[in-house]
Amino acid sequence: MQILLADDHDLVRESLAAYLLAEGLDFVATVASLPEALDLLAVRRFDLVLLDYEMPGMNGLAGLTLAIAAAPATPVAILSGTTLRELAEAALRQGAAGFVPKTLGVRAIVAALRRMAAGDVFAPIALLQADMPAAGALAGLTRRETDVLRGVSAGKSNKEIARDLDLQEVTVKLHVKTLSRKLGARNRTHAAMIARDTRVL
Repeated sequence: MQILLADDHDLVRESLAAYLLAEGLDFVATVASLPEALDLLAVRRFDLVLLDYEMPGMNGLAGLTLAIAAAPATPVAILSGTTLRELAEAALRQGAAGFVPKTLGVRAIVAALRRMAAGDVFAPIALLQADMPAAGALAGLTRRETDVLRGVSAGKSNKEIARDLDLQEVTVKLHVKTLSRKLGARNRTHAAMIARDTRVL
């Protein structure tokens, strides 16, 4: 299966692409904006297109309409860190092949992509609860945890963050573990997704 993954957050995009390839997908093209995605769709066919709802050029679901028009024979799905049922339902009404929350596990995402590429519609309604108060969770972080999360979101290693903040690397590791627990994040990449999608940092 060959997919086009469009997401403007480098860490999220590259990590997800690597996971998808490791799970057996044949090819994953990555771009950082809707205009780049549209340019690629004009010259190459994919089995599935996955668009980040928050990336540049999307303008809400208007970007979905443009992508569907650019590749009418290809399923186009929305990838989002915001798990609002209303948003998912609006995307499906507008022709999306599915709505994929970033909170899903990688294997679940791969299974969802395969289903959509095969022509099914995917939306895990049980996960689409009222928007989690992620901004409130971020507000519960200490100043130092927020500084560390900012570094994680920038794709920096624990060693780089420790150097920037004049901390021991083991201290940074502890902060990452604590802030991930507070945010309900499974790992540092998931924590970065949450921080980025709340647009607080």
